[in-house]
Amino acid sequence: MKRVILSIAVIAALGLTSCKNETKKGTETTTTKVSKEMAMTDLSFGVRGNCGMCKNTIEKAANGVEGVASANWDVDKKKIDVSFDDTKTDAMAIHKAIAASGYDTEKVAGDEEAYDGLPGCCKYDHEMMMNQSGETKSDEHSNHDH
Repeated sequence: MKRVILSIAVIAALGLTSCKNETKKGTETTTTKVSKEMAMTDLSFGVRGNCGMCKNTIEKAANGVEGVASANWDVDKKKIDVSFDDTKTDAMAIHKAIAASGYDTEKVAGDEEAYDGLPGCCKYDHEMMMNQSGETKSDEHSNHDH
């Protein structure tokens, strides 16, 4: 009888110790995840470009900046959405990296030598609108004849 009670006590002690370690690990993981989310900054700004090749180059330039978690350039809106760790980089560093690849941003003009090296389809109009809403506007012509 003493052996049975002793065996049950040992099994219960091992079970409680095991549960305590699992709970502790879960708390540490959650804390790390929350602190990572707090450091992330989302940013959107205009970038001139034309096509899918532009998209690849622009996103590669932005993702090449240390601290950038993701970058997505919208071909139609001429706008990039970037998520980055603001303890490792800032918005201006991202603008400069994209400009160095040959593309104009809202704050930095593209590097002319890099622009000259872009494929023909990527040679954009330097007066092109950036950061567009994506809505197509139709001209109102009801008040006059064509």
